[in-house]
Amino acid sequence: MHVDLLAFGPHPDDIEIGMAGTVAKHAALGARVGLCDLTRGELGSNGTPEARVEEGDAAGRVLGAAWRVNLGLPDGGLSPTRDQVVAVAELIRRAQPSIVAIPHARDRHPDHAAAHLLLVRAIFDAGLRRFPATGDPWRARAVCSYFINDHEAPSFVVDVSEFYERKREALACYRSQFSAESPDAVVTRLTSPLFAQLVESRDSQFGARADVRWAEGFVAQQPLRMGQLFAAFELDMPTRAARASS
Repeated sequence: MHVDLLAFGPHPDDIEIGMAGTVAKHAALGARVGLCDLTRGELGSNGTPEARVEEGDAAGRVLGAAWRVNLGLPDGGLSPTRDQVVAVAELIRRAQPSIVAIPHARDRHPDHAAAHLLLVRAIFDAGLRRFPATGDPWRARAVCSYFINDHEAPSFVVDVSEFYERKREALACYRSQFSAESPDAVVTRLTSPLFAQLVESRDSQFGARADVRWAEGFVAQQPLRMGQLFAAFELDMPTRAARASS
């Protein structure tokens, strides 16, 4: 079950909205990526919890994830209570990820902000030797936040230009959420074409600012360390030999 990158989402489809391109890119590069939805989205206006889990599994396969699990925590009731923290911490201890990605702390949806608080607590407690949860203590090397609805200046962006069509394919798996085809479906913010426009305009803006077509933004939970300035801008380090020959 060990993975290199573990991404958490409050509901099925949140990971895809925020970082599907990044998941697909890292899976294609050979990293093992695990996905965890905290709830089954049972309070959603459209779709059943069972359908949403199935849609999430399909999207995970599109993205090349090693596995996807759903913890079945209460939709609308995410909180850093002991039982919820234990459930998340035990998954982290089993997966032993190097990097953990979680929703950003500020978002219009209360569940997304609540998920952030729960996950920060669980990530910390998973590394405590005496925390009463199954598994050996595990401390991820890095934690970063991704955007779902709202966004701000990112710490860094990931170029996902080659994988953006894969992101669209993964989002299309959530037919119950992004279309109103079912006889009992109701019109929501998600079923409007403007929601897809909102997601793509954000990713396009992040990309344009980084001189690429599409990018997904992240906020680091700790300072980013670079060996030297040139590496931060993907430039080759100048050498004396190169300068002498120019």
